[in-house]
Amino acid sequence: MPRALPVRGEPSLPPWIREKKIRLAGLHELKRLMRSSGLSTVCEEARCPNRAECFERRTATFLIAGDVCTRACGFCNVASGTPRPIDPAEPENVVRAARSLGLRHVVVTSVDRDDLADGGAAHWARVVRALKDDDPVRTVETLTPDFAGDSAAIDRVSDAGPDVFNHNVETVPRLYATVRPKAVYRRSVDLLARVKRRHPGMTTKSGLMLGLSETDEALVEVLRDLRAAGVDIVTIGQYLRPSAWNLPVVEYATPARFDALRQEGEALGFRHVFSGPFVRSSYRAEEAFLASGAARA
Repeated sequence: MPRALPVRGEPSLPPWIREKKIRLAGLHELKRLMRSSGLSTVCEEARCPNRAECFERRTATFLIAGDVCTRACGFCNVASGTPRPIDPAEPENVVRAARSLGLRHVVVTSVDRDDLADGGAAHWARVVRALKDDDPVRTVETLTPDFAGDSAAIDRVSDAGPDVFNHNVETVPRLYATVRPKAVYRRSVDLLARVKRRHPGMTTKSGLMLGLSETDEALVEVLRDLRAAGVDIVTIGQYLRPSAWNLPVVEYATPARFDALRQEGEALGFRHVFSGPFVRSSYRAEEAFLASGAARA
């Protein structure tokens, strides 16, 4: 696997980052299952550092609506361009894979589909309903795009009945122009607030990454905004440059900084704050859901 090219001024990897080993055991079996079902995982497309660990535990985040995104965020390794038409068989393929893996908690995400009138919301709803119809006890977590702020599209996905509605703000407002150039910070926060107003009992979740020059003060302001929007769970992790074409890392946050932010989040009243260098939005998602106390009896 090619490594990201170093850039002038990019810091060297600290010990707490270097110690992460990519293990291959279990990786190929799950990849074969996904390919045989015509499915993708965001774990692979985004080159997540936890992908081998998760695959060994037979967990993965399903990437629906294709593997080509209509946006080109500076931090993301998913291919950008013109997507293919959505596969109508995908809901059943996701169900079949979840059943084969014996998943109790299924995480689904997607690329942005700005080429579609509803941003892919109808397809999202079909996938969620298929998973719930197949096994009503199984919990489903959706990690959605912003649907360009389309309230009808947002409602369509939340009304399908996921147990967790996750949408990442990713970073602080000042950095949106380079990190999420087609996104709007307030639109993302408002999306989460809308879901919570419409479905007060639904667990809402969002995520942030460190390492792109954000200040602690700005991060705490984001945490306050998310809490005011009713968000229940927040994840905070270290940005790691997935390829030479992505934004360089400005700094590596120390474990102590992650711990301090966790304490800030807990003081604000989040039900669960998962904060650490390798935390990702869907990493150990079932664990975060159960730790939040939101799981149904």
